[in-house]
Amino acid sequence: MRVGVVREIAPGETRVSVVPAVVPTLKKAGLEVLVEAGAGQLAGYPDAEYIAHGARVADRSEVLQADVLLMVRAAGAGQLPHSDLQQLQPGQLLIAMCDPLGQPDGFRPLAERGLTVFALELMPRITRAQSMDVLSSMATVSGYRAVLLAAMHLPRMFPMLMTAAGTIMPAKVFVVGAGVAGLQAIATARRLGAAVSAYDVRPAVKEQVQSLGAKFVELGLESQEAEDRGGYARKMGEEFYQRQREMMARWVADSDVVITTAMVPGQKAPVLISGQMVSGMRPGSVIVDLAAERGGNCELTQPGKTIQYNGISILGPLNLPAEVPYHASQMYAKNISTFLLHLLDKQGQINLERDDEILRETLVVRNGQIVHPRIQQLLQQAAA
Repeated sequence: MRVGVVREIAPGETRVSVVPAVVPTLKKAGLEVLVEAGAGQLAGYPDAEYIAHGARVADRSEVLQADVLLMVRAAGAGQLPHSDLQQLQPGQLLIAMCDPLGQPDGFRPLAERGLTVFALELMPRITRAQSMDVLSSMATVSGYRAVLLAAMHLPRMFPMLMTAAGTIMPAKVFVVGAGVAGLQAIATARRLGAAVSAYDVRPAVKEQVQSLGAKFVELGLESQEAEDRGGYARKMGEEFYQRQREMMARWVADSDVVITTAMVPGQKAPVLISGQMVSGMRPGSVIVDLAAERGGNCELTQPGKTIQYNGISILGPLNLPAEVPYHASQMYAKNISTFLLHLLDKQGQINLERDDEILRETLVVRNGQIVHPRIQQLLQQAAA
């Protein structure tokens, strides 16, 4: 069975779906690995490394004919051009991040070509799927990078310093949302020496926040209902968010850096920081909005841009993992290769007939038909 690794073509995408170190694992499972020339170049993985690890470098047309295609972004997350789609054949398997809940229409052209498609963002958050969880891996990178961006834009240093010229007090960092990205942001800001506080609507994360050396902010609004059974965030009512904004205002005003991470899969990000709250911040303060691609947690965020508002820098980055492509690709490659190996039976063939939660939750298109109930529902709602 041939596995194809193509060069990503989505604007600004520098990651690669498979790194050279993963190739021997795939070959051991009986798979032939084809890599498009230059696929890993932007991530720091030259063709020679792939060849040295047992892959074969080929042109894009040949790689697109592989039995299984592994990509970072496909479907709605990074539309394949018409020239690529025309080369895909019925029965091919495509595994990638596809933005299934945000852009379900992206699956239609793939279904029309007769493909079978797995969307990795739909991975269930269960113990045996942790090594395949691309959202957690990429959120780790985003949380780390967000703090570095904040540090570069803040006209202060993060750590407390005792110098002959006097004492420099540590920067105050407030992290909103203590999921994977938020926890990594907390850890990174603490390593840089900042005084860190964090808030999350889920009371269960208090211990995790404190274990990283941060103060957990309690607003009295914490709710077990903020998380669905799959472990993903659930949207709350506007009345809840209004109360949350009112109670968070003083924490935002007292912070030098605010990093927001609150996203609900497939929906517009909740507005947690109003323009009025931004106006209450000190000049020179920084907001890094990790929910920018979903509209932003800050009312003033402009996705993909850095703006100034009354002396406050508001950053709306769209793809932070692509800014750290070497290790982001390494983590992603581990996730996607583990998932691919999970699909194989003892004979080394793809087996989709098993009653398996991981397969069932991530399979969106099979043999040209959109089969995922949630995606079907979204498409029906859009057509109504």
